[in-house]
Amino acid sequence: MTSQHSTVALSDLRVISLPEQKLFDQVSAELTDFKCVLWDLEGEPEGCAREDIDIAVSPYFSGRWMKNPSVVENVKLLQLQSTGYNGVPEKIGPDVALASAGWVHAAGTAEIALGLIIAAQRNLDRAIVQQKEGVYKRFFSRAVADSKVTVVGIGEIGSAVIDRLRPFEVEITRVASSAREDDQGQVRGVDELEQILPETDILVVALPLTEKTDDMFDGAMLAKLPDDALVVNVGRGSLVNTDALTEEVLAGRLRCALDVVDPEPLPGDHPLMSAAGSIVLPHVGGSNVSYRPRVRDLILQQIELIKAGEAPKFLVQPGRLDLDRSGE
Repeated sequence: MTSQHSTVALSDLRVISLPEQKLFDQVSAELTDFKCVLWDLEGEPEGCAREDIDIAVSPYFSGRWMKNPSVVENVKLLQLQSTGYNGVPEKIGPDVALASAGWVHAAGTAEIALGLIIAAQRNLDRAIVQQKEGVYKRFFSRAVADSKVTVVGIGEIGSAVIDRLRPFEVEITRVASSAREDDQGQVRGVDELEQILPETDILVVALPLTEKTDDMFDGAMLAKLPDDALVVNVGRGSLVNTDALTEEVLAGRLRCALDVVDPEPLPGDHPLMSAAGSIVLPHVGGSNVSYRPRVRDLILQQIELIKAGEAPKFLVQPGRLDLDRSGE
């Protein structure tokens, strides 16, 4: 679909809405040459009309506005507080520029990935259950050290996972959409997964969800993992086929440690909720206190770029922003 509206110069963006009072207070204190208004994308903004808002920051914990996406139809740039953006471009249409949160949740999600790996390899879930039952009993476990770890997706989150894994004395294979070399060495392509997975002890999925990545790890792909391999998903739930993964885990052939799953929430009676070799978290990778100051920093950085005539970072779609003139 082609935009029917004229382009908007970055220099014309001067009004930004923030979805909560604390973030509003933090950002407005820094932006003396921007008008800041309070608006959670529901109801009406405080201090101006919807059509006067140039940049809107979406709420993080509420997606209710997506049931009525027309509320942002006049916004020039929608800044998400989430790294994932699947479904949003289709909701808002092509005229609204869209930016993801990029690195905001990378550290928190990487912590969860590392925690899941350690918990699953060292059977910490078993130890916690024993404690609650008043049992003190030693056991022997797998290890993280000396494991062959494949990280699929080396964007902000995947790279943060890799950085935290390096001190654990593991062999890391990095996988992206296409093979290449970078300053850290070799990156394998997803078309090589059929050769990589049989040599993988721990698979970490940290991809964004797109048409190409949806259901990437289906039954056939999971079957290529060796017995007792661990599947860790911190990307999006439907990257991994839940039915196929459940079948493998219930058979005792694979294990899983998931922060995201499809569907969410996973029903309480779903087999993965109680299966041996399964850890399921309620999608808490980004839900921690560190994301708040990071969101503030990202917003301020985006505004500085815009004021300098440069394109904001982590653009998913340009909307009507005149990016041909950015950086002049």
